[in-house]
Amino acid sequence: MEQARPGETASSPLPHPARPAATPRPRASVRPASAPVPAPLGAPSDATRPGALGTARGEHTHSEPPAPRGPAAHTVQRHSVRGQILKALRAALAEGELVPGEVYSAPVLGERFGVSATPVREAMQQLAAEGAVEVVPNRGFRIAARGPRELADIAEVRALIEVPVILRLAASVPAARWGELRPLARATEAAALEGDRARYAEADRAFHRALLSLAGNEQLVTVAADLHRRSQWPLAADPAARRAGLTADAAQHTALLDALVSGDFEAVRSVVRAHFGGADR
Repeated sequence: MEQARPGETASSPLPHPARPAATPRPRASVRPASAPVPAPLGAPSDATRPGALGTARGEHTHSEPPAPRGPAAHTVQRHSVRGQILKALRAALAEGELVPGEVYSAPVLGERFGVSATPVREAMQQLAAEGAVEVVPNRGFRIAARGPRELADIAEVRALIEVPVILRLAASVPAARWGELRPLARATEAAALEGDRARYAEADRAFHRALLSLAGNEQLVTVAADLHRRSQWPLAADPAARRAGLTADAAQHTALLDALVSGDFEAVRSVVRAHFGGADR
């Protein structure tokens, strides 16, 4: 048995002295409650939090291991570049900078745009699916050359699809809905006045897509959009003739809306048939 300490008895032991309470560690600095406390160096802010858009490459927090650069992030970045290259190539096609019949390699075009050949090749594959270019094995891509006959054939198919739909919509869509298309028609007029073929191509497609979307048939919109693109590559004309053709085309958009709003069915029929009547689109 443990011997009693001086001043203690074995029958009534005294409790051990209580341990002193832990003294809190002094804080490095104290800020007023109202003062904002900045995040520690390396901590993720709202803009750089994992998963947020705009995360700077190579920025990581000290509390978390660096997120792996998986296929998803790489795909998003590659598709973003491809989208920009695709838009630039479409503009070059519309403006005639890419000559029909000529073959262009992806590496050469990549140097022109300051990117690798991969996004150029991917964008060219999309244009090939749209019929704007042809794949030439081991060489690159040949710009499609369409003559007046082929363009006339495309215009005829477009008329067979779009004219009946527009005439049906003329009898069922309220006049107020047609007014919603006015800004799109004005956009085609503005691009036509500047002779900007690339911008006109986008505005023209947007007008026809919005018009046909009122039918509520997504398959119709998709097929018509594909034919529309094929009718736009390329347009061989001098700047003055091109501007005149675009201005006349845009004026028909406005005339069509005027007829639709007024409910003049015969005027709608006349304008829409004239709109698809020529090969020079």
